[in-house]
Amino acid sequence: MDDIIKKLHEFRNERNWKQFHQPKNLAMSIMIEAAELLENYQWEGQNEDVDNVKEELADIMSYCLLLCEEYKFDVKEIIAEKIEKNKVKYPIDKAYGKADKYNKL
Repeated sequence: MDDIIKKLHEFRNERNWKQFHQPKNLAMSIMIEAAELLENYQWEGQNEDVDNVKEELADIMSYCLLLCEEYKFDVKEIIAEKIEKNKVKYPIDKAYGKADKYNKL
């Protein structure tokens, strides 16, 4: 993970873009790129552009990593913590095979 974060920093810094990467801007960029990803699934029966899905996912994950770096979050740690919280919110005996939100189980 460190090597890809280093590449992201190098790319950003070579272009003097750090000034644009405040948390608010990174969060907005994540949402914008997520909307671009969703365009691949906008119309029923339309086949998604797999190459574009890959590119949009890369954009989203890049912005997520930069936002984590901004707050000094350890990606693996925050995901592991969230999984543990979700185990409580979505116990197997209530959530198995269901897509309901935790408060509707």
